[in-house]
Amino acid sequence: METFKRCTGLGSNQICRNETFLYFAYGSNLLRERILLKNPSVVFLTLAHLLDYKLAFGSHQGKPSSQWHGSTATIVYTPGDEVWGVVWKINSNDLYSLDRQEGVEDGLYVPIEVSVQTQEGKVFKCRSYQMNDYIYGLPSPQYKKVICMGAKQNGLPVDYQEKLDSIETNSYAGTVPVFEEIEAALNASGKTK
Repeated sequence: METFKRCTGLGSNQICRNETFLYFAYGSNLLRERILLKNPSVVFLTLAHLLDYKLAFGSHQGKPSSQWHGSTATIVYTPGDEVWGVVWKINSNDLYSLDRQEGVEDGLYVPIEVSVQTQEGKVFKCRSYQMNDYIYGLPSPQYKKVICMGAKQNGLPVDYQEKLDSIETNSYAGTVPVFEEIEAALNASGKTK
């Protein structure tokens, strides 16, 4: 994982601290308004793809997300496939918040280091997350919509956006508070859904 350091002092008395880290988002955190809910320091860096992985939807030990009312995104090692996403630069102070959002302390996801590549061929080492004890399932329409909005907002390749648009959902029609929070953030920023 690439980190950026800020150093103070001179010579051997210099003290350096990791100030930021890179995060590869491929699910709901593609959408800027979603990731900003809990991680205010986030800054867009670039689009990139992760080779030899595919995007999949599932539930930890088969238990759908109570927050999203369905399965959530993960990445699964699949030679020859690829997952597109966004590389965000985030202040290290937001690392705990991001881990909490991803359910690390509850054992839902584990942080992993991935090497992603931009369209220009530049490689970045990033933090990302992979689901523990993954069992395939369908996402809620609201979760899928956030992912698709994020893909469109950031200009992921059109064929990849079409692939996301074709994802089957579980047809959940109830309320999803986090989705409503994201919609409120979109409305406040003047962006359309």
